[in-house]
Amino acid sequence: MTNITITHAETGVIHAEVLRSQRISPNFVRVTLTGDDLRRFEYRGFDQWFRLALPVDDSTRFDNLPSRVDTRGYLKFLMLPKTTRPVIRNYTVRAFRPEGPELDIDFVVHGTEGVAGPWSAAVEPGERVAFIDQGCGWKGVASDYVLLVADETGLPAVASVLRDLPREATGHAVIEVPDLADQQPTDAPDGVTVRWVAREGDAKPGTLALDTAKALSLPAGTPYVFVVGESALATGLRRWAVSERGVPKSHVTFCGYWKQGHGH
Repeated sequence: MTNITITHAETGVIHAEVLRSQRISPNFVRVTLTGDDLRRFEYRGFDQWFRLALPVDDSTRFDNLPSRVDTRGYLKFLMLPKTTRPVIRNYTVRAFRPEGPELDIDFVVHGTEGVAGPWSAAVEPGERVAFIDQGCGWKGVASDYVLLVADETGLPAVASVLRDLPREATGHAVIEVPDLADQQPTDAPDGVTVRWVAREGDAKPGTLALDTAKALSLPAGTPYVFVVGESALATGLRRWAVSERGVPKSHVTFCGYWKQGHGH
């Protein structure tokens, strides 16, 4: 579930190629894209996200993708031949350097689980991909402070928001990861406390982040709550913020990136 509005960027399909792939922590691989077409990309920062088209094999095509992922565009995608149709997954822009141009994407990797994770770990420079910009979920509504919460799938979004927040911002961020070695620099404002928590054993992803956020000693006033990650984390924190903390629904942005039992 989500209340994020999809923005259909006028740039349509952007074609790129892999410049490099590197393991940045036990459970994350960072893939950097480049290419002349990437110069058309309109970078907005924060949790800007996109639909990433990945190759299935050497027969995958990117030249016939729809330019929008609305109902009509999705139907057009489904009508493409299965033998040449790429796999589509949603990802966040971790960083963009227009002078390259270079665009970083952080992938959560759990061995051979899923499609995108194993692809990121094995991909070679020169591999072709394509993506469609979908804008930002971050609304930046006026508030007294921020509360940002995520599991590892939402780490790129929350870390990017922390980097782009006004320097005078205050509040808290809770980021749950499988291993504390997965922590990343966030460049958070001095007034925003970032708490990294690592779950243990077979604990359900997102549960520790949810419990940690609920236990925070929050100041008076109205926060802007931003929570992304496993579905129960996103909906659970939204429910708590609105029902128990009295936060207006307009001040909560939430998105279930994935659902336990259904893969990432």
